[in-house]
Amino acid sequence: MIVMMHTTVGWHVELEFEEDEERTRAAALVRLPDGNEVRSHGYASRHHSDANQPRVGEEIAGARALNDLAFRLLGKAHSEIDEASGRTSRPLTH
Repeated sequence: MIVMMHTTVGWHVELEFEEDEERTRAAALVRLPDGNEVRSHGYASRHHSDANQPRVGEEIAGARALNDLAFRLLGKAHSEIDEASGRTSRPLTH
């Protein structure tokens, strides 16, 4: 009988926002279990005719920051694959 053991790993992602009347900036940070940190940013701007809805700006800027974070993590992983394997892997692009 083969017994499979599973390891649970958690990542904590932090999102911080800076806002003014027209723009929202999101900064995303993930601290990886190996001690590395990956950071990214996302932006949203409000059209002058739109109502001021800070939550919507946060959602857009936050989504863009998380999307950028995902691509940075993919790039990091592919670099590690390339280094370990001695060949070039093919990361996804935006």
